[in-house]
Formats: sequence, C-alpha cells, structure tokens
Amino acid sequence: MTSRNGRLLIRILIIDSDEKARADLARYLETRGFYVSGYRDLASAGEMIDDNMPDVIFADLPPPEIEGLADRLEESESLTPIVACSVTQSSKDVVDALRAGASDFVLKPCGRDKKAIGDVIRKLLDRVRLGRLNQLYRQELEDANRDLRDGIAELRADQRAGRKVQLRMLPEKEQFTGGLYVDHLIKPSLYLSGDFLDYFPLTEDKTLVYIADVSGHGASSAFVTVLLKNLSNRLQRNLRRGSTDDILYPDRFLERINSELLDTGLGKHVTIFVGIISLSERKLTYSVGAHFPMPVLSFEDGETAFLEGSGLPVGLFESPKWEVYEVPLDKPFHLILFSDGILEVIRQKSLDEKEQRLLELVSGGRHTVASLSEALNLDEITELPDDIGIVTVTDTVSVSDNTSLK
Repeated sequence: MTSRNGRLLIRILIIDSDEKARADLARYLETRGFYVSGYRDLASAGEMIDDNMPDVIFADLPPPEIEGLADRLEESESLTPIVACSVTQSSKDVVDALRAGASDFVLKPCGRDKKAIGDVIRKLLDRVRLGRLNQLYRQELEDANRDLRDGIAELRADQRAGRKVQLRMLPEKEQFTGGLYVDHLIKPSLYLSGDFLDYFPLTEDKTLVYIADVSGHGASSAFVTVLLKNLSNRLQRNLRRGSTDDILYPDRFLERINSELLDTGLGKHVTIFVGIISLSERKLTYSVGAHFPMPVLSFEDGETAFLEGSGLPVGLFESPKWEVYEVPLDKPFHLILFSDGILEVIRQKSLDEKEQRLLELVSGGRHTVASLSEALNLDEITELPDDIGIVTVTDTVSVSDNTSLK
C-alpha cells in the first residue's frame, strides 16, 4: 500500500494498557509518517488484526500473550513483526519476550530514547518492504500460474477439438475398395498427429494409397495434414470433372503437394510414399518422397521384401522431380505401409535389426493392423516417442479373376 505521494504506507498497531504511553508512542510514530492505531489490550485489537492486518505491532504484553499473538499471525501466514515494549530492564524478561515470538524489544517510555526506537523502525521498515515485495511476487506468481493453468486447459481443449477433426479426415477403417481390403492405424505421440494416411478409389480398378509424416509435431504439423486431405479431395474432383488427371500419377501428385507446401510458408516438409494399385493391370505404381521405412510387399507364396526406391522430401525444393517405380502384382499380395514411428517401438537396437524384425512379422503372417499391433504391444504403450501410422492392403481378388479385365 502506498500513500498519495507514492511513499510506502506503513500501518502500525500499538497494544498497551497504559493510555499515556500508548498516546505518546502513537504521536511520535505519526510524526514520522506512519498510520497508527492503538488499543488497550489484545482482545480489543483482535478485530483489526483479523480485518486489516498491520505491518508492525508494538505490544506491552506478558510473554504468554506475545506467544499467542505470534501463533495467531503465523496461522494467518502474516509476516508482521512484534516489537515487545516494557518498563522492565531485566534481561530475563527481554529473553522471555523474544523467545515468545517478539522480533525486537524496546524500553518504555518509548519516546525517551529516540535513537533506539529509530533503529528499531529502520530495521522493521526493511523487513516490511521485503514482506511487501514477497507478497507482490507471490501474487504475481499465483496470477501467472492461474493464467498458465487456464491457457493449458484452453490449449488442451483446442487440441482435443483438433484431434477430432484429424480423426474425421481419416478414411473409414476396414474398407473394401476396388477389390482390396484396406485398414489403418494412427497412434499420435501428442494430441495432434504429424502422421497422416489416406486411401480411396480413383477408378473402378485403381486405388490410391499414401502415408505421410510431416516434419515436427503439434498444431503446425497437424495443419499440413489438413492441407494433404484438402488437396487430395480437390484432385479427385478435378479427375471426375476432367480438368486435371494429376492424381493418376504418383510423381505429379507429389509435385502438387510440394507446390502447395511451399506456398504456405510454414517451413514444413513431408516424407511420403504414394502408390496406385491397378488390379486390372496387376501392378503397383509408386513414388517415394524420402519416406522411411519403405513399405513391405508380401506375396501369398511367402516372398516378402521392402519395396525399392528413393526420392527427395516434399516441400523443400522449388522444382524437384520424383521417379516412378512399378512392381508386378502377379500373385495374391499384402502391402503394409509404416511411418518411421514404428521403428521407435521395436526393441532391437540397430536399424538393420529393426527392419529385419518388421520383415519377420509380416512374413510370419502379421498382415493386419490388429495382428501387428498385438505383436508390437502398441496398445500397452502409454507414451509414444513418435507418431505411428500403419496401412495394410490385402488383395481380395485372385489373379485369374482379372484376366478378363486386361
């Protein structure tokens, strides 16, 4: 509290049954610029202590009452010092008062020794100023913590809402499209995921599937997943309208993503695998934007391997080009796509060992999201080091059934 002239306003309480001594001390303190209240005993001063805690208390009280007053101040978490006042000059009485909780001791009449009481007041002023600063900092800290809690609660609400939006952008699970059975899993390390995936029919016999990993985490990375979904929807509409057929070509699809990412100015890039499966032609056409690990292709006869291929990340360079790869699908197959977060939960140490573990799982018959999740204990991991995305594609049409389509 400050006075009108900006000086620190100090409230002093005097408790003394001697009315003259009380008035003399009050007059002296008031001439020094303090706000003073006086009471004859502790009982009558109690209401002021409770309602308007003083900064300093001068009290002529016996040690038991000083102790009770000190306990009362401690319970209210007040830093108010007690200055014991007494006519006694016994060292025992002084020690008893200090042990009872007094911060200092002055002899009565207090106005007689101006230097002594001046020294006491200067020490008390330093203590009061320190106490005021502590209270100010404590209040500022409490206000900051409250604002922080409110901000975190709002952020969590926003992230939960964003998570719902992301989930709605994902394709339907366990979907049959163009003779393929496709399923997926997304497990974010945070509320919002930087991993994204999608699959949808392009024509009666062609299905596009991709998996992408946006650099970084959080809201800005999640925003890029919205961009990917929006772009793929626009390119599908363009194909139906006959305006552009970019989405029929994996490399041109990556070029469109690259252009739009650069236009956002977010400084984000994407690693991505995009493939188009044609069951009439029995082939997989794909392009790779620095995605890792590569998808695993497994045939029913047991042949299992990572797909080959490489390419630049998407969203870093002005005019990059991506190679188009083709793989024949002349046997019933399973295609499994992973984001790199899957490698973080595999216990093997080296990268080669982790990749070998993936191949062992797939070649051992782990072709579905459920079986892979079970084998890797994904449901039991509460804190993921990175987002995890999985897409599984299963051929449901035999090769002989497609001979009439060629």
